[in-house]
Amino acid sequence: MKHELTSRETFDAYLASQKDMPRWWLDLKRESWDRFHDLPMPHRKDENWRFANINGVDLGGFHFGQNPEGEAAEKDLLERSEQVHQRAGRLVFANDRLVHHEAVSQKLSDQGVIWLPLEQAVRKHEDLLRKHFMAQPIKLGSEKFSALHGALCSAGSFLYVPRGVEIDLPLVACHWTNGPNSAVFPHTLVIAEDLARVTLVDFFASHQRHARNYVCGVNDLYAGPGSRVTYISAQNWGHDSLAFHLNSTQAFREAYVTSLNVNVGGRQARTESHSQVLGEGAHTEMQSLTVATGSQEFDQRTLQTHFKGHSVSDLLYKNALLDDARTIFSGLIKVEEEAQQTDAYQTNRNLLLSPTAEANALPGLEILANDVKCSHGATSGQIDDAQLYYMLARGIPESVAKQLLVFGFFEDILGKLENEEIAENLRSLIRAQFD
Repeated sequence: MKHELTSRETFDAYLASQKDMPRWWLDLKRESWDRFHDLPMPHRKDENWRFANINGVDLGGFHFGQNPEGEAAEKDLLERSEQVHQRAGRLVFANDRLVHHEAVSQKLSDQGVIWLPLEQAVRKHEDLLRKHFMAQPIKLGSEKFSALHGALCSAGSFLYVPRGVEIDLPLVACHWTNGPNSAVFPHTLVIAEDLARVTLVDFFASHQRHARNYVCGVNDLYAGPGSRVTYISAQNWGHDSLAFHLNSTQAFREAYVTSLNVNVGGRQARTESHSQVLGEGAHTEMQSLTVATGSQEFDQRTLQTHFKGHSVSDLLYKNALLDDARTIFSGLIKVEEEAQQTDAYQTNRNLLLSPTAEANALPGLEILANDVKCSHGATSGQIDDAQLYYMLARGIPESVAKQLLVFGFFEDILGKLENEEIAENLRSLIRAQFD
């Protein structure tokens, strides 16, 4: 059964399917639904939507609750979800329905590691979920869409790593849309307690490459004191998809958090990432690689907030643009008065592979402390003609030459990934954009 995305009938039917869930969960959804309808749609004078295609943000015609299209499609999705073979566990979803749950080992389970689909976690670990689920406010412009996510979200991954537990292999979650006009609301919640270490990888994709879909995903990372958290997200939604990905990170004392978002899919895709440094000695890295082709628009909004000093945040967003594609980067480093001796960096680099591609950049600083090192910058440029001529003169086709130059542009990030299998999967995803 399917319903129009924003209709009351959709919400009532969904809430009825959740009747056995805890009361706080249902109350949160009712509040989120009301907030979604109370908040206005974005408008062109909104600074948080500067340069964005407001007319493209249209939720009409999307449906929620569509069943995946048959056993054959489900089998195909499982086979295509084998991106990482060496893993600690896996979850696969299609149209927000659980298709496969690969649990963690008995050893990790005995150590207290929890790896569950979101709905099971809500029932079994109510206290943890109630404390952390969507506890961080959205501040970068998509409050309305975050509210719709809170109202309709049920599919996602919950990972809890107790104090001192180190997980060597990555956890993997795969989210698929299947069928035209379907809407999905994937969610990821990672809680790493003191001195824990973990890597989680999210893959997002559409089963039909030309399908029209709506996506609003949220991920929350909680990195306790001394923990080390690596989060990798790769999205390849269908060519006519409207996608939102809203990311939030909390890094406490001496925590080290690395997040990497790789974006290649969608007609119009917006990411919002907020990194909060909440403890001295914390270190956060925010990285993004985007290949924009055709008439795609990728809208990137970031916020690095330092509440405590002696800490580091380092942002590097790289975009390669072809054809008539557009990118928007708007970032802010905010250092509170108590956050002395903060090091914060913000860099956006754009490689223009077409004379009609367009890159917009709005970096910014808001510094309230007086003993800091903060810098921001943005660059946009075309391929070095000498480098391209060198390759063409040796018989390398122009399309292949451009691809190689893009890989060189991205490799300083991909080459640092500790897991070579994940790195090679990301390279393959990027390479496919030139086929």
